[in-house]
Amino acid sequence: MNSTPHILVVDDHQEIRDLVARYLEQYEMRVSTARDGQEMKRRLAGSAIDLVVLDLMMPGEDGLALCRHLREHSQIPIIMLTAMAEETDRVLGLEMGADDYLTKPFFPRELLARIKAVLRRTEALPPQREAPAVEQLRFAGWRLDVARRELVGADEVAVPLSTAEFKLLSTFLAHPQRVLSREQLLDMTRGRQAEVFDRSIDNQVSRLRRKIEQDPGNPVLIKTVWGGGYMLSVEVSE
Repeated sequence: MNSTPHILVVDDHQEIRDLVARYLEQYEMRVSTARDGQEMKRRLAGSAIDLVVLDLMMPGEDGLALCRHLREHSQIPIIMLTAMAEETDRVLGLEMGADDYLTKPFFPRELLARIKAVLRRTEALPPQREAPAVEQLRFAGWRLDVARRELVGADEVAVPLSTAEFKLLSTFLAHPQRVLSREQLLDMTRGRQAEVFDRSIDNQVSRLRRKIEQDPGNPVLIKTVWGGGYMLSVEVSE
């Protein structure tokens, strides 16, 4: 990302789009706006966008559907705007892949602070590896079929993986022999919720170790780096 972040504001209310655009531009951010999902997709196709501010309640495709679409095609950070106070709606947006949320009415200064925080966190993440052409990754006698989301051992017996376990393992395989902090793992697995703690990643790692380690109590594949996070210690091949 260059030194001038490009923010896309998607909201069906013109006054909100204009207000947010004027405010962010005062702080050296480039801003594009869209009134609906179709215009959002045109903006994304024609520009390099660093973050999307996305309204939840819009006519046609709502914010949740657009959030799902974004997550299926990119890892662009998303901040949801919602006038709904119910916790379930906020959590659902985060589970869809949004990075943060802000409830209307909001102060533009708070939105700016949240945008800066999400961008800082995103910039700290290791670069994503290109999707493998063969769609299979091999490590320590294991084979992960990415297309089928299937983990197969040396004995050719498939080991079932939950969605969370698949995302976590895929993240480790994309960044082998590199220390990943708990916060980075939370971001890259899109598991961030309204109330999330380091322990949630610890539990996921523990469950994954029970499936791939010979001795989960003394792991050699996914190692704990005290004060740092976790690291997949073996090489990965396609």
